[in-house]
Amino acid sequence: MLSNPTIITDIKSLISNARTSAIKAVDYQRTLLYWYIGERIFNEEQQGKDRADYGEYLIKYLSEQLQPEFGSGFSVRQLERYRQFYRTFPIASTLRTQLSWSHYKLLLGFDNEDKREYYIAETAKNNWSVRQMERQINSQLYERLLLSNDKESVLAVARNEVLPTHPNEIIKDPMVLEFLGLKRESAYYEKDLEQAIITHLQDFLLELGNGFSFVARQKRIHLEGDDFFVDLVFYNRMLQSFVIFEIKTHKLTHEDLGQLQMYVNYFDRVEKLPHEKPTIGVLLCADKNNAVVKFSLPEENKTILASQYELILPSEEQLLNEIKKEFNNKPNH
Repeated sequence: MLSNPTIITDIKSLISNARTSAIKAVDYQRTLLYWYIGERIFNEEQQGKDRADYGEYLIKYLSEQLQPEFGSGFSVRQLERYRQFYRTFPIASTLRTQLSWSHYKLLLGFDNEDKREYYIAETAKNNWSVRQMERQINSQLYERLLLSNDKESVLAVARNEVLPTHPNEIIKDPMVLEFLGLKRESAYYEKDLEQAIITHLQDFLLELGNGFSFVARQKRIHLEGDDFFVDLVFYNRMLQSFVIFEIKTHKLTHEDLGQLQMYVNYFDRVEKLPHEKPTIGVLLCADKNNAVVKFSLPEENKTILASQYELILPSEEQLLNEIKKEFNNKPNH
């Protein structure tokens, strides 16, 4: 009989960690290889820049020589991509070890340098898989954050240069919940949406963003004989506060905001510890009137937010139009 029964678990963990480290090391070396190939192609092209077609000829010739021996990774299209990789990231030392070649391939399609930098920083910080980063890109995460923040603030939080101090720097509007698999046209109850979120909790936490952890569902509040239930309770370690969600499958009303305000007050007075920041309440609704939100809450409100949810991925054009509208509505100082 083993004197230490955890030895098997310990060794399995060592093997798994070593394999993961080895895979990451190999992938990073592959990323560097493609960068150096791109650099070599680019430099060679400059030697023949007096010939307009030299670059096209060079890549085609290289592919003919390399592909039979080394495979499809050296097709014309791939070699062009390696050249683009070098031109997009001209300093090898800036390449992140946390990002694989598959991550970088997704980023090559961006013309916006700030947007590219944002996804690099967030992927490195959160250790996003390729699938997770692709989902965040497809959900227009960067553009959604710009709806309530300026570009510098969004990038500073992503780079860990500053910690978020206001809920708007973390809570997105709209929230994109396409992973729930619910149809926009279908009728469903609030409990159905809540259950779908719990079923897909990992994806919902990814959508919420940095620092969130799940605390409770249908948290019971007992007030002198009356019972109330908060739909979802989370905690955000960056803001050091509870974040409670009320789910409404209808258009937001001022009564909804009043109910949420009561829950926030309860958490602040009963649940919150002295060192923690004020509770944040988020009304997750199918539709909202921003004027109703504005005039239902105090002018100095910093803890109640309304976020509309979308069940399909928004287009970049839709969000850019929203950003322009938001910018135009902001008062000049």
